[in-house]
Amino acid sequence: MKPTNFAGYHIRKWHSFVEETLANESGQLADGEALFKYAIAAVIHNPFAGQFSENLDALVEPSPLLGEEFGRRIRELAGERAVVSYGKACLVGSQGEYEHGNAFLTNPAADPVRVALGGGKSWVPSTGKRGGPGATIDVPLAHKDALYVRSHYDTISLSFGDGPAPDEVIIIWAFATRGRLRARLGGLAAADIQGDNGLV
Repeated sequence: MKPTNFAGYHIRKWHSFVEETLANESGQLADGEALFKYAIAAVIHNPFAGQFSENLDALVEPSPLLGEEFGRRIRELAGERAVVSYGKACLVGSQGEYEHGNAFLTNPAADPVRVALGGGKSWVPSTGKRGGPGATIDVPLAHKDALYVRSHYDTISLSFGDGPAPDEVIIIWAFATRGRLRARLGGLAAADIQGDNGLV
């Protein structure tokens, strides 16, 4: 067993990414502020690699502390910019199960991230897969307060040069400061969000 260094986890590495988009794919300048996308990822040893366990509490129970750290890091990375979209993902090494990655991403881990963003009423879009170093994963994004805001459906593509190792999981949270540039497909506008369940 590898020594723990954060809330009972062994974290080998943290990654932070910033992407700033000033014009869309056809060259049209931003309709307003530039789009900033952020991603934060933790490379974590998977103690269940190579074995089956019915109980994954060892991954789930400390996850609120991990969520707090992701929340702290996004506030530091975004600075004064408001974050309005979020998403999450896991990339699981070859000796692990997809379920192992999902164990880090349940509501106990997500709620502290919502707090760091000043709230978030909609569920967090999520994805994941098994892969090795260099694998690409597309992390989905959606509006944090209303899932049906079509202009904010987006993704950020990430790749990690030296992970995950077979006995590791990479846990990823992604964020954005606005919807897609020049979004023009209609639907609920962010300015018109009402209700309290994140679905309107």
